[in-house]
Amino acid sequence: MSFFTLLPLLILLSSLVPGIVIFLLREESHLQRTVLNLFGAVTKLVLVGLLIWGVFHEKSIELSWSLAPGLEFVLHADALSVLFVTLSTVLWLVTTIYAIGYLENTPHRSRFFGFFSLCVTATVGLALAGNLFTFVIFYELLTLTTYPLVAHKGTPEAVRGARIYLAYTLGGGVLLLVGAVWLHSIAGPIDFVQGGILSAMPQLDPSSLRWIFLLLMVGLGVKAAIFPLHGWLPKAMVAPAPVSALLHAVAVVKAGVFGIVRVVYDVYGVEYAASLGLLTALGVMAGFTIIYGSIKALSQDHLKRRLAYSTVSQVSYVALGTAIVGPIATIGGIVHLVHQGVMKITLFFAAGNYAETLGVHRVSEMDGIGQRMPGTTMAFSIAALGMIGIPPVAGFISKWYLGLGAVEAGYADWVIPVLLISSALNAAYFLPILYRAWFKPIRSAWPDESHPVGRWETTGALLWPPVVTASLALVIGVFAAAPYSPLEWATLIAAREY
Repeated sequence: MSFFTLLPLLILLSSLVPGIVIFLLREESHLQRTVLNLFGAVTKLVLVGLLIWGVFHEKSIELSWSLAPGLEFVLHADALSVLFVTLSTVLWLVTTIYAIGYLENTPHRSRFFGFFSLCVTATVGLALAGNLFTFVIFYELLTLTTYPLVAHKGTPEAVRGARIYLAYTLGGGVLLLVGAVWLHSIAGPIDFVQGGILSAMPQLDPSSLRWIFLLLMVGLGVKAAIFPLHGWLPKAMVAPAPVSALLHAVAVVKAGVFGIVRVVYDVYGVEYAASLGLLTALGVMAGFTIIYGSIKALSQDHLKRRLAYSTVSQVSYVALGTAIVGPIATIGGIVHLVHQGVMKITLFFAAGNYAETLGVHRVSEMDGIGQRMPGTTMAFSIAALGMIGIPPVAGFISKWYLGLGAVEAGYADWVIPVLLISSALNAAYFLPILYRAWFKPIRSAWPDESHPVGRWETTGALLWPPVVTASLALVIGVFAAAPYSPLEWATLIAAREY
């Protein structure tokens, strides 16, 4: 057994083992907990770097073992899984640093970071799943490991939000499981195959495949927050800022939309799915969700809730790109998986900084906040402009390719208006925040200001993560055509899928 064969397992263990050990630490073991967190995150980053090299050079990276006749647990690396694993790993490292600073003086830190590590393990396992069975296992584990994070504060509001989250995601998981079992019963083991494994099985009943597709899309659509399955997401904003960042940019929401991409491209095959008439409804629901989420965001004064509805809208760009048949739209949808993650995590980091440093939770409280916290607000501004689609931030690249893909596929008559209306609505709910932050007079007093030691606007562990991720959103937009960029990987994936 070669090193590259074991590499997917080592990547899982790099967060699983530290997470288990962290559970056993006493609350006052701050140094040991920090070392374990950072060791796991850095080790995973190094291992993922080797994974990128191996996949780029087309090495076989797969580990499997049989659990029962016809039922195999498979970890496999391809270009799509590498893109998602890299996003998760890089943002996990940054979020770990942020969470260490954010939770410095709070109780139950060992419990938090234990589940935090297990959550990332489930996310990475889901990304590396080589078949539908393995995907479902990690999909359900992700639900169970994120519930304690949402409920972490232990307040009645936090517990209620976590229960709503659990009810939605467990319900979606049941539908996903039913669809997976039904598909396995008529088609056998469902491996993820570029071009789609079902496209090579013309003997299967199209009617059954359509019903199974509906079950899978609803099951995945819950975590992807596609309307009307999105109700849990705003409620889950009671979680601490690092958890909100994790849910929106790395784990839960991304797991759902990543699953949609997997099913369309690697289970059905995009062209076969289109021939069955499955993608039109997916595209319409994604387009409606894009507009709906943006409209709902307009009316939210609570900053994290505004960002939550923004996520409802923005993640559906990935589903929209998936539903449009053609390599250019595929590139736009897949690359937005990365671009949205980097931009959205920046926004939630900034929202957490405002809350922890100044007690600011609402947009109406943000007058002049750019003068008090210029670094945080500059990071927020870059990410917000990227969400609107203003170049050269990464969000522009995604929307450009989605628009070109719609023209190529003959869907410009409705996709282009969706993109234009959405961008206008994005501007309508982000630009007033930036105006308040930079151009209104600074408040005489903040709701609950704490003064950090030193010359920075807040502690370094809170300040630098959004600065780094905002810079990354700018860099991957400016250098979108560079080797190993997210756009290049999305182009590689599209070429292999078609």
